[in-house]
Amino acid sequence: MAQEDVFKKLVSHCKEYGFVFPSSEIYDGLGAVYDYGQNGVELKNNIKQYWWQSMVLLHENIVGIDSAIFMHPTIWKASGHVDAFNDPLIDNRDSKKRYRADVLIEDQIAKYDEKINKEVAKAAKKFGDAFDEAQFRSTNARVLEHQQKRDALHERYAKAMNAGPDLNELRQIILDEEIVCPISGTKNWTEVRQFNLMFSTEMGSTADGSMKVYLRPETAQGIFVNYLNVQKTGRMKIPFGIAQIGKAFRNEIVARQFIFRMREFEQMEMQFFVKPGTELEWFKKWKEIRLKWHKALGFGDDHYRYHDHEKLAHYANAATDIEFLMPFGFKEVEGIHSRTNFDLSQHEKFSGKNIKYFDPETNESYTPYVIETSIGVDRMFLSIMSASYKEEQLENGESRVVLKLPAALAPVKLAVMPLVKKDGLPEKAREIIDSLKFHFNCQYDEKDSIGKRYRRQDAIGTPYCVTVDHQTLEDGCVTLRDRDTMKQERVAIADLDRLIADRVSITSLLKTL
Repeated sequence: MAQEDVFKKLVSHCKEYGFVFPSSEIYDGLGAVYDYGQNGVELKNNIKQYWWQSMVLLHENIVGIDSAIFMHPTIWKASGHVDAFNDPLIDNRDSKKRYRADVLIEDQIAKYDEKINKEVAKAAKKFGDAFDEAQFRSTNARVLEHQQKRDALHERYAKAMNAGPDLNELRQIILDEEIVCPISGTKNWTEVRQFNLMFSTEMGSTADGSMKVYLRPETAQGIFVNYLNVQKTGRMKIPFGIAQIGKAFRNEIVARQFIFRMREFEQMEMQFFVKPGTELEWFKKWKEIRLKWHKALGFGDDHYRYHDHEKLAHYANAATDIEFLMPFGFKEVEGIHSRTNFDLSQHEKFSGKNIKYFDPETNESYTPYVIETSIGVDRMFLSIMSASYKEEQLENGESRVVLKLPAALAPVKLAVMPLVKKDGLPEKAREIIDSLKFHFNCQYDEKDSIGKRYRRQDAIGTPYCVTVDHQTLEDGCVTLRDRDTMKQERVAIADLDRLIADRVSITSLLKTL
């Protein structure tokens, strides 16, 4: 099945099973804004808990805060967002649709990669075990031709982005590569223009007394302006970190690919304050820590890769992305940046306040450097759903749709089902839930045949199901079913907590880090 079809099915599955709904749907929706349903919010909260505990619980020198969404507007002037938080946009005159010029070009680069990979896959199928991929890539004429075009485009694009960006050159690249509008199929492009992404509003009761404020486009600045408060009240010594989970807002013109790029989204960010000169060591260390966190979910190492930035933000001296293999290709889910001392220096300059750190070991004051780890909750959610969604053909000829979610992140950990709705079986099932609901999220299900109930739980990713039958009333045992293997075993009710609790807890994930 084509990956595009898989993605469409995944989007449909998210709505059908209560994970993600289009926002304001009864009013025909609101572009690139989504609501999380009853199962989606549980999965999302588990993702946040996994991240939060991996930061704050496992590191003595990392603490958390929750800063306000509204902040003084000068903060965004100091951070550079007022003047430089722009996207290069281009319009197609025929479709009247607007696109990010850089995204159009990056998609073109990805097409060259796709052509190369198709040639490699075709050859691998033809030659089987005797296939030498490295030799094929270095000698095949078609692969070399595609690679040459790809590398030339990539070099030209990187040069244009590093030059400001050079808007005229970006447009010329689009024309030279004969990139067409996906809607109209034409190359009738306008000039490329810059567009600021921040939402603004007014704060104050009267028009004369109001002040222009912004919805924050990132959560990091709330950490920077509070770093000295946290350091002093928490008696923190460098190196130390501050973690935060919160909403951010960007007026994305090219919002697309479901919840991958939205106008209202959630971030999990940690700013790690270090002594100047040690930042690149810490940058390398946090790259490794963060990739290990992702890989602990068990989707396979081939689903992840680093993408080092060639064009660095004005505040950074090193930057890399952790990319995940989505149905639409490798895409960024987390960024790790060495932000130097740019943010703290700017806030010191614009506020006029001294926010330097006094180091008691060296008896000197300095502005710390910062290593940032920033992960999009919604993108993380999408990556997990994408990797977990499976359509399986069973031995008996039937098929099933199953979400093979990591057990610790699954919305429902255990479904308890009476075989029939009589003879005291529902009461016994309720009794089991009442004893386990304090430890993990349980669900009671008595509607339809047991087979249909299993399928329903498979579709929302419930790792374990328990069936209460007439024998249960005699021997105190139930049938425990595993979602992934579908194997069933008889276990004592008294052993359920011991058998399940550790497997489905966030702690089980944290222990692997």
